[in-house]
Amino acid sequence: MQNAIQLRNFLEIPYDKLEELNLRAAEKSGNNPEALEKECREYLKKEKGVKAIKVCFSDIEGRFHMLDYDKNYVLKAAQNLTFDGSSIRGFTAQHESDLRLQLDWSSIRWLPSDIFGPGKIIVFAYVLNRDLSPHPSDFRGRLNQYCGELKKKQGIIANASAEIEGFLLNGVNAEENFSEETGFDFISSGGYYHSLPMDRLRLFIDRSAEAQRAMGFKNEKDHPEVAPSQFEMNFSYTQALRACDNIQLYKLVCRQVANTMGMTATFLPKPIQNINGSGMHTNFSLEKNGKNIFYKKDGPDNISPLAQDVISRILNHAPELSLILNSSVNSYRRLDPHFEAPNQIKASAVDRGSMIRIPAGNEHSTRLEVRSVAPDANPYLVLFALLKTAFEGEKITKDESKRERLRYLPGNINDAIKLFKASGFIEKIMSEEAEEKFVFFKQAAADRSPKELGTRIKTSEIVYHHEVTNQLLWSRF
Repeated sequence: MQNAIQLRNFLEIPYDKLEELNLRAAEKSGNNPEALEKECREYLKKEKGVKAIKVCFSDIEGRFHMLDYDKNYVLKAAQNLTFDGSSIRGFTAQHESDLRLQLDWSSIRWLPSDIFGPGKIIVFAYVLNRDLSPHPSDFRGRLNQYCGELKKKQGIIANASAEIEGFLLNGVNAEENFSEETGFDFISSGGYYHSLPMDRLRLFIDRSAEAQRAMGFKNEKDHPEVAPSQFEMNFSYTQALRACDNIQLYKLVCRQVANTMGMTATFLPKPIQNINGSGMHTNFSLEKNGKNIFYKKDGPDNISPLAQDVISRILNHAPELSLILNSSVNSYRRLDPHFEAPNQIKASAVDRGSMIRIPAGNEHSTRLEVRSVAPDANPYLVLFALLKTAFEGEKITKDESKRERLRYLPGNINDAIKLFKASGFIEKIMSEEAEEKFVFFKQAAADRSPKELGTRIKTSEIVYHHEVTNQLLWSRF
């Protein structure tokens, strides 16, 4: 066995060098795409230690998919990478299964070998139809296209980041093996900022944050969260598409690190009743000519009229957007006002029960924080929908003669589906085909669980969850 290991000579890069490589690649990501592809190809030809390219994409629900391609095959056949779209929920029917993958060379990253194995790099891909047209269910591609249009037509750049909470559970595959009689086994009984330096929660956070830093996340802080066994690691603001890539990689790294430690990292919004759930507070702002156009020094809460309009449009369309921001049966348990839940359709600088918070900021950091987003939502679809609503939605029209009534987000997925299906605005921004596919899977999830949430977490809302890997149950979907 030792001789077999010595025979291998695959690329393994120390974390400090890895971070330098990934940050340098991120700086080049805005370069000419053809020149960037040429540079990447030349590097791969020369670097003998790279054995495989991990190509990844997300389905319509946001579930992450990965294929490992031999490096030499990719260099030869990058323009003709295909996969069976009928095997991925939300893409194609069996009779039209072949879809294409277009590599986004600007997304290339070198991977920590102790987590992903030696000799691998990762590249995100766009999903295309057979005729090379963008696939309507690929919201990474659609977000990229929309951001490109904003920049070309209006000179506007969308920036974003997310605060993603999760829970650490005892045992591997804890979600697949969930039973409502026993529930989950948390590895810590502590709470906010409470973790001893070398306990399992702290070691998990340290290992995950180190890997994310090495992958170019530009980490800011990490800590245990309010609930027992809950964690959060914050990373830097960046352009919208890369921010969504970071979200998908963040969850992947956490799951992989937890698995190697004999535990499970879960991003279920509410894995246990009567404690705080997990959110994915999504922060975004708009930039033009190098300036943050959400900022106005003397405006209310230091935000500009444009930012006020964006708030009005998102709040106006909040009910039908809810299924996108909270896309699972379990996510509606989190919208419980007893646990700092952002279920009120309003904006506030201080009230954390508001759907939108306006954090204190300056000319650089002013942003809007959409707090109602769940960590199991498709990040590309979330930002695509928020940006589309920001520019194409209708503002709230106020009747000064009537007292303003406080509105609340839907309390369960069935109500959210009804509002989603009844909305002409959703069909307009998503396309009829994508809307129908998305609601089909959400309705199937709803039908597998009781209509009333009740006070007990149900087995069905966990084991049939779209992010839980449980192919043995696919025949029951």
